[in-house]
Amino acid sequence: MNWLFPIEKRDFAGRRWLSISMRTLHLMGIAGLAGAYLFHLPEAQWMPYLWMAVISGVVMACTEVFVDGIWLLQVRGQAIFVKLLLLSTVFWLFDEPQSGIYLLVILISGVISHAPGKVRYYSVWHGKVLTKADLINKNCGES
Repeated sequence: MNWLFPIEKRDFAGRRWLSISMRTLHLMGIAGLAGAYLFHLPEAQWMPYLWMAVISGVVMACTEVFVDGIWLLQVRGQAIFVKLLLLSTVFWLFDEPQSGIYLLVILISGVISHAPGKVRYYSVWHGKVLTKADLINKNCGES
């Protein structure tokens, strides 16, 4: 699994600027989605923002996984899946976007992105802060 969990983090030229650009586009997309979730505007008014948020989010997630797949096992990556699950409820649970869900997703984003490392790097699957050494030594989850 060295391709997913490389011994050394991968890097590439321009990664910092790609990250800054994608985060900025993502924030713009999320702001535009407020039209759907908070103001129930017509789809034509918020759909471009949805695509902006989705595409920038996918690029950010792919970049994180490329750099080091450990992100998928830590709360900082797992929170993305929780947020996607919550946002997708509009397709399988509700008839229209729910403002409470939208605000919950923003709350999760704010807390996780500014939480201390012991929270962001924690792995629910392993029951501890998961580090690169854990994956290299193959002792994930052992006490």
